Amino acid sequence: MAKAAPTTFHTFSSSNPNFQKSSIPPASSSFLKLPTTYSTKCRTQFLTKNSQSIRSPCFSPIKATPSSSSSSTASFHGLCYVVDDNIDTDQIIPAEYLTLVPSNPEEYQKLGSYALIGLPSSYQVRFIDENETKTKYSIIIAGANFGCGSSREHAPVALGAAGTKAIVAESYARIFFRNSVSTGEVYPLESEVRICEEFTTGDVATVELAESKLINHTTGKEYTLKSIGDAGPVIDAGGIFAYARQAGMIASAAS
Repeated sequence: MAKAAPTTFHTFSSSNPNFQKSSIPPASSSFLKLPTTYSTKCRTQFLTKNSQSIRSPCFSPIKATPSSSSSSTASFHGLCYVVDDNIDTDQIIPAEYLTLVPSNPEEYQKLGSYALIGLPSSYQVRFIDENETKTKYSIIIAGANFGCGSSREHAPVALGAAGTKAIVAESYARIFFRNSVSTGEVYPLESEVRICEEFTTGDVATVELAESKLINHTTGKEYTLKSIGDAGPVIDAGGIFAYARQAGMIASAAS
């Protein structure tokens, strides 16, 4: 009897797409080919087109429904807190606080009180004042690769629990962007310029999502933001599960 030829499976390293080894392939290789930082184009493709290749037969791809617009009408106004490049999730919420359960209202509030507590001492102005549980800074202005490091969902949840509404960064770590969208806690927006060098902590600003515009009322300057695309309606709904319920993809909690 002829012996069947052995079957070889190939997979790709996320850091080097040309690297091959014997392994079971992932459900979708396209996600592993995304760049280190999650650009507007890539994140929109992941939420729409690429979901078609991995969805269950009983689900539809994540995309804006006819009743929802791909551009949010929300706007945010308040004080800005400015950080530099490569703010990792350990700085956003240290690992020692990951035992807090966000679904518990008391622990959710407590988690927010520790947001950005891991920043180095070079940040003389703290994100949350001593003996306070909420921040007075509703908008975070950041440099490149915001949210890098470990893939903890607690990072965007902590910022949302603290009172942050939006982050405007030069770029994001892709897992932080995904977690922000899936939890619906904060709007991760991208700027067209290196925005962290244009703002100072304490500046008063307005984010207009529908117009993809950021206004610094302290300096009088306006900036164009990259459209958040199809991720906007998911955040508007309060996260990916709330969006799926609204779109009829999964049963509502009441049924």
